Amino acid sequence: MQFEAFDQSYLDRLRAGDPRTQAHFFAYFSRLMQLKLRARLRTIQEIEDVKQETFARVFTALQNGKIRQPDRLGPFVNSMCTNVLREQYRSNSKVTPIDDEVANEIPDRSVNVEGVVAARQMEDKIREILDEMPERDRRILRAVFLEERDKDDVCREFGVQRDYLRVLVHRAKLAFKSEYIKIINRPAPGQSAVGGL
Repeated sequence: MQFEAFDQSYLDRLRAGDPRTQAHFFAYFSRLMQLKLRARLRTIQEIEDVKQETFARVFTALQNGKIRQPDRLGPFVNSMCTNVLREQYRSNSKVTPIDDEVANEIPDRSVNVEGVVAARQMEDKIREILDEMPERDRRILRAVFLEERDKDDVCREFGVQRDYLRVLVHRAKLAFKSEYIKIINRPAPGQSAVGGL
């Protein structure tokens, strides 16, 4: 393939929308991008998407006067294509659709059954502790820690200033800790309070 040298006249015609120049530009750079992309992308649709996005960005840059050196047009298009290709890789790596049947056969090594059970037991304990607490303390802890609401919203709900909210949260945490210690020290069902006999 023969490489072109571009001059200011070519750039001006391209910017002005000259049909013959645009046809040459698309044909020339389509072939170059095709060579680059077919080794890097899996489908014709992905190749076409990258080419079209590259052309759109190059023409936007051209219209905005960002391409000032005609002899740098080729490298500019190439680097723009590389950037679009990288974005394509990132978007493909985030979402990889697979068939549901195949997905069900793949073992999920990230699931730790003991960890899930322990987390659920901890959630149950937290609910139990919260249920034992005074309503105001329970509501404050839920709003601040479980719902992660904006502190200003919580202040408005409870009719307090930010400084006093800190005091209320501190007291609620102490109450939670006290209830937690009581529940943890409670004998398990079937055990007596002394020695488990």
